[in-house]
Amino acid sequence: MAVLLSFLWLLLPALLSFFFIKKIRQSKLKLPPSPPQLPIIGNLHQLGDSDLPHRSLAVLSKKYGPVMLLRFGFAPVVVISSSEGAEAVLKTHDLECCTRPKLFGTRKLSHGYRDIGVSPYGEGWRERRKLAVREVFSVKKVQSFMGIREEECNLLVKELTESASKQSTVNLSKTLLWYSASIIFKAAFGQDFHTSKIIDKNRMEDLIFEAETVFASLSYSDFFPGGVGWMIDWLKGQHKRMDEIFVEMNTFFQKVIDEHLKPERSTKDQRDVIDAMLEMVQSHGKDRSSNFSELNIKAVSVNLFLAGIDTSAITMVWVMTELVRKPALMKKVQDEIRKCIGENKEMITQEDVDKVHYLKLVIKETLRLHPPAPMLLPRETMSQIKIQGYDIPANTRLQINTWAIGRDPKYWTNPDEFNPDRFVDNPVDNKGQHFQLLSFGSGRRMCPGMNLGMANVEWALVNLLYFFDWKLPQGMAVEDIDLEEAGTLTVIKKVPLELVPVLRH
Repeated sequence: MAVLLSFLWLLLPALLSFFFIKKIRQSKLKLPPSPPQLPIIGNLHQLGDSDLPHRSLAVLSKKYGPVMLLRFGFAPVVVISSSEGAEAVLKTHDLECCTRPKLFGTRKLSHGYRDIGVSPYGEGWRERRKLAVREVFSVKKVQSFMGIREEECNLLVKELTESASKQSTVNLSKTLLWYSASIIFKAAFGQDFHTSKIIDKNRMEDLIFEAETVFASLSYSDFFPGGVGWMIDWLKGQHKRMDEIFVEMNTFFQKVIDEHLKPERSTKDQRDVIDAMLEMVQSHGKDRSSNFSELNIKAVSVNLFLAGIDTSAITMVWVMTELVRKPALMKKVQDEIRKCIGENKEMITQEDVDKVHYLKLVIKETLRLHPPAPMLLPRETMSQIKIQGYDIPANTRLQINTWAIGRDPKYWTNPDEFNPDRFVDNPVDNKGQHFQLLSFGSGRRMCPGMNLGMANVEWALVNLLYFFDWKLPQGMAVEDIDLEEAGTLTVIKKVPLELVPVLRH
């Protein structure tokens, strides 16, 4: 702490000069309202529980407005907590603010911004996103993964049937994470998750959580100039943690690439996204300075590994949590599924999933109340824009609080209540056209994995709710279900969801 104070004291003259010049330059601008700031650190102290910033920022926005200017050290950050503000950023001014800020936590894991999720806007990003949509996320490609979903859902039902026969409790949080991982591993990486020897299944959950924490953690390097922020991060052990995660993930993806490059690899194997990216590398040649290299493969694979696995599992866990808390609603959903599909199906098909409509409303309501990523990945203005009457200078970070928008009483009646019926005959959807429900974002940086994620979620839930009834472990009541959250980039149910499956006759 003494070292930190010494650095900040040496930096004080430069800081004061910086803020004085900025005040002169911005004196003619109508900036958004701001909470009171402390010298040097700005509003960093007002984040409260830094592990759940969406909640702390929602509280501040209620007091200072839905478009709010904060300062984290030197960095100006505008927090958007209204549908109108989100529409201005994601639609009206999408082109002016569709780039990403270059942050300490994202630089290394993205191999120098060679991915899709956090790389700045430009030709390289467009090329990589186009590849991902073509090879993984298009409607046609998602349909081609139907066989993988069927296979993995059958394995899931078999595993749960064994648990039901023993009347044993199942950790659904882990079970659904493994289901989600099994699809991504096979479709994207060409790996059978259940038999793969290049990753420890039990380690994967912690690895995802730790990597997302590195991505989303506050880093002083982003807020203070020169080597001061870097030194603070080093003293806090931020560099060591990041290096350890980077090495572990880099080793895994190098093994995946090596497996694909083996001469004995069968040409009959299903073509996956690694195959597609290797073809791009070969077309560009082996020059590491070319537009697409193995570094890009690893960076894009990080996106698929984190966003592709985690968010689907989180959504399914919250759906099952909310349903088990409301037995009457659970029965309503199951009755619809079983009536639509019929009584004696042995295996769910795509046609069955397409028939089920009320479950889709349940999923939509879950995404409103429990968005897996409560804060959209930050954007950055490339030129000065105006949002709801306020001037936003260039190079300002923009943070959209989808969690706050999804619980705003201005748009939602009884917003804290889980009520799928609110979407009956309601045109609002989460496909990027309605800005009060931004589960996947909108605009150029909208999540490209929406179709794949929704397909994986719907298939699993139809299987869970058709073949099984669900009850709480012995001695546990509905009131005992813990809804506490945990996480940074994505937010999970902190206490794993444990239920007892009961095989339906």
